[in-house]
Amino acid sequence: MQEIVHPIPEHVLRVLKRQHYAVVGLNTGVKLCDWLRKSLLDKGVCYKQDFYGIQSHRCLQMSPSVIWCTHRCIYCWRIQSGDEPELRWKEYPFPESYDEPGFIVENAVKAQRQLISGYKPFANPRKYVEALNPNQAAISLSGEPTLYPLLGELISEFHKKHFTTFLVTNGTMPERLESLSELPTQLYITLPAPSREVYLKTSRPIIRDGWERIQRSLEIMSTLQTRTVIRMTLTKGLNFRDPEGYAKLIEKANPMFVELKAAMALGYARRRGMEDRGMLLHWEVRGFAEELSKLIGYRVAGEKLPSRVVLLTRVKGDTKIPGL
Repeated sequence: MQEIVHPIPEHVLRVLKRQHYAVVGLNTGVKLCDWLRKSLLDKGVCYKQDFYGIQSHRCLQMSPSVIWCTHRCIYCWRIQSGDEPELRWKEYPFPESYDEPGFIVENAVKAQRQLISGYKPFANPRKYVEALNPNQAAISLSGEPTLYPLLGELISEFHKKHFTTFLVTNGTMPERLESLSELPTQLYITLPAPSREVYLKTSRPIIRDGWERIQRSLEIMSTLQTRTVIRMTLTKGLNFRDPEGYAKLIEKANPMFVELKAAMALGYARRRGMEDRGMLLHWEVRGFAEELSKLIGYRVAGEKLPSRVVLLTRVKGDTKIPGL
């Protein structure tokens, strides 16, 4: 039997290890969120707990496509395949070899337990025990999860184990969204720009028709029977502009929620040229959110100052969830 060569280059694996990722199998990554650590120590919780009712200390942050992505977004702080010249050329940037969903779920949970083990002496005892058995999967850690061919089956595997699932996609794989065998509990599409021109500067796609693919994904979102969110990561001097352009795109998707968040100049975002002056203050995000809310007929439903994030929700329609 021919040995499978690991698709992630050795020097990239070293970077991931240095950044405290656990690499599971061939293409999956697990990493503790800062808010999980803070929650274990009773020092705060993630805005997703405040907005959507999940428990930060029981959230498994993972991706079945840990470095593979169709974008090279300026504001992304993660290492991506687009940062590596030998991985950048592929039209469909995902390896031919990948793991089965059952293997991924089982070993991602094991990796999470190992990652939190060092917090046992310092953590809230109840939360620590609960954290050993996560019940929420944030399929959003890094890369583009919809590149993983068995995504619907992966979501189903999590649901069989009584997880809720939040899937975050950049929208460049509409065919995957359209053919999911099982929908996530909550679907996010990251909307990186109000226009094609700004999109090319912000996301620097490695595929030719990324903008057109995002338009199709927005249309698909409006038809899906699950909770839906448009996420906007805003950077001053880049995509922090043209609320009217965003409004037209959001109306196409008709999401239950819109999240507006300030981009942070961290990690690989700095290598790509993002500077501190590109980071918005919370009041700037709030002002933009209020302007956008008037254009699309949504209301401000929540905000979290430490995360510089504001939540908009429909004024009418079924958006009831825990925490709101």
